[in-house]
Order: sequence, then structure tokens, then C-alpha cells
Amino acid sequence: MPEQSQDQATIPAQGAPATRYAYKASLIGAAHQFELTEQGLSWRMAGRSGVWPYADIATVRLSYRPVSMQSRRFRADIENADGAHLVILSTSWQTAALMAPQDQDYRAFMTQLHARMASAGSQALLVGGLGPRVHAAAIICVTLVAIAMAGLFVRSIATGEWAGALFLVGFTALFAWQVGGFITRNRPLAYTFERLPKALLP
Repeated sequence: MPEQSQDQATIPAQGAPATRYAYKASLIGAAHQFELTEQGLSWRMAGRSGVWPYADIATVRLSYRPVSMQSRRFRADIENADGAHLVILSTSWQTAALMAPQDQDYRAFMTQLHARMASAGSQALLVGGLGPRVHAAAIICVTLVAIAMAGLFVRSIATGEWAGALFLVGFTALFAWQVGGFITRNRPLAYTFERLPKALLP
């Protein structure tokens, strides 16, 4: 089976399931590498490595985590029965100015990971989005910002500051598009091996 660079996810030819994935979390250091083996989820990062049997994976949390340099960025937080934690991101640093998306490779790898866990009889907790408290706090913050923006808009209209009012309209639209999408995608949920959340995968 031909392999790509270690910094790129590897998808076998002819539609076979994805068994390898890699990404660079920063410009410095080697890529974080993952492989789905017969023994379990194999990982290598920062000079450390290990294999987690699929049945020993205790929790998988999928979430949408955009950053300033990449608006389409997804994340998987995986914990095993011992409390150890792995993070898999859908983007990889390429240069100081480029964080490249790996949408297809990430989605294929995560789909295959869930399939193997299901085949192993996993009883893992499958959750999506932010924690309930964090999500509620985010909604409160957004509501407060919206109230403040509405107050500024009304004041701008009352004082005839049309340029300021237009700026507020544009800012509010951008804020609603970015932050609103983040909160909507990341609402707390539980899912099953048969139905992965589409909003939390590329």
C-alpha cells in the first residue's frame, strides 16, 4: 500500500477505509501521527507513542473549533479508561501563514475509528459540541453583546451618526455569522456509532 508524506493523512486506494492520519499542531516539531491497527488506535507525538485498544476508549467528543487562520477547523478529543487524552485536529500547519484543511482525510479517519470501536463492542460515551455549562455561558455572553450592540445602534440613529450605524450593522452581521455558527454547531449533544453528527465533521 503506497504511503504519503508523514505530514499528510493516508487514504488507501480504491475506496478502502482510511487507517492513517497525521497533522502538525505547530510549525515546530514532527506531525502527530495516528493509525487504526488490529490492536487499536496507535498514536505517536512529541516523542511518545502508544496503542489504545478500541474497547478501552472511554469518551469521544467531536467539536467545531474555528481559529482566525482557518474558519473550517474541527476537533476530536479522545480519552481512554485511564484518563489519558488525545486531540485530533482537521487542519495542519504548512507555513507561518497557512493552516491547511484536511477535511476529507479527517472525516474518513474519524468515521473509520467509530466503525472499529463499534465492531469492538465499545461502550464509549459519544458526545458532541461544548459542555452544557460552557455552551450556556457562551449563549449568555453573546446575548449581552447583542444587547450592547443594539443599544449603540439605537444611540447612533438618535444622534444621526449614520456611518457609525452602518458600521454596527456590518459588525453585527459578521459577528452573527462567525459566533452564531460556532454556538449552533457546538450545542451539547449525544450521538451513536450509527449516526455521527454531520455538523461536527467537515
